[in-house]
Amino acid sequence: MSGQIAARLQELGIELAEAPKPVAAYVPFVVTGGLIFVSGQVSAVASGVRYTGKVGFDLTVEQGHQAARVCGLNILAQLSAALDGDLDRITRIVKLTGFVNCTDGFTQQPQVVNGASELMVDVFGDAGRHARAALGANALPLGMAVEVDAVAAFT
Repeated sequence: MSGQIAARLQELGIELAEAPKPVAAYVPFVVTGGLIFVSGQVSAVASGVRYTGKVGFDLTVEQGHQAARVCGLNILAQLSAALDGDLDRITRIVKLTGFVNCTDGFTQQPQVVNGASELMVDVFGDAGRHARAALGANALPLGMAVEVDAVAAFT
């Protein structure tokens, strides 16, 4: 990977891992009409770092924020795979939807999902600003703490 976004990732100390493989009957992304729809990415990486459990019980808001950032890193890896490594082709992060595995009464989903949102702005600047939903869930696949999906525009 080379270009402005690759330089920005290096400046931020980020090395993208290989895009995670699907764990069920779906594809990791769909490219259509100038958009890339990235399937939900969970809070785990190939190195074994996994954020599991409920935010507000097993994990703090800060740990949830880190879990959402891991989801964001996985989104970037999927976008890179979709564009053959050329993240400079991304013109806008259109929307993120974040799901937080949390306790009843937990209301800080926006602060948790900021982990992914802030990463997009750090990497893409204004083009990383996006529409968003941050939702609570009573459970997520594989016991993950956070799952985030994305829509991105590209040229």
